[in-house]
Amino acid sequence: MDYVFQFGAVWKDVDLLLLGAWLTVKLSFLTLAIGLVVGTAGALFRISRHRLLRGVARSYVEAIRNTPFLIQLLLLYLGLPAIGVRLAPEQAALLALVVNFGAYATEIIRAGIEAIPKGQLEAGRSLGLSASQIFFLVVMKPALRIVYPALSSQFILLVLTSSVVSVISAEELTAVADRIASRNFRTFEVYFIVTLMYLAFSIFFELASLALQKLLFRWQERT
Repeated sequence: MDYVFQFGAVWKDVDLLLLGAWLTVKLSFLTLAIGLVVGTAGALFRISRHRLLRGVARSYVEAIRNTPFLIQLLLLYLGLPAIGVRLAPEQAALLALVVNFGAYATEIIRAGIEAIPKGQLEAGRSLGLSASQIFFLVVMKPALRIVYPALSSQFILLVLTSSVVSVISAEELTAVADRIASRNFRTFEVYFIVTLMYLAFSIFFELASLALQKLLFRWQERT
């Protein structure tokens, strides 16, 4: 093999890679915040007494979970303009990620809510708690502990999935790497470094989620 590695060519653009990393983190956390709202609403729809709401939520979840994310992204970015709705690449990327993450979060949160024993709800009512207090204190708080590991894993998957939005030139780490590689032609070096960066993301967020889990649920471990 006569290939000469030149990682120095990548180092010259390290500031751009760090900017791309920041944009990936920003996009991922925006998706997480909005997606949890969508997922919580979807979960409540899924367990609703109203058949229409259950049907809408189930159709949404099944449609997203059984189609490729890339197709969902292209539908929003390239398909919507056909009906007069145009989104910037970053807007389409965020919307596609939220819709995708929200579907998976719906099922995760639903499973957590349904795992709460009905006896706890009855106990809350017998104590005179309001409907909102029962929902947040008796249902959602214990449910969060149950679903936290699954949501953490889904978030890490979200960070990795965000690389797909580079196909519509949305600004994030992979898109920045594509531009650098097209300019210096050091494709192996660029994508090797980017691979390490995504690996670092995964390890960091996994460790951070474990630390946050101990901090958030320490009160429950004492009971």
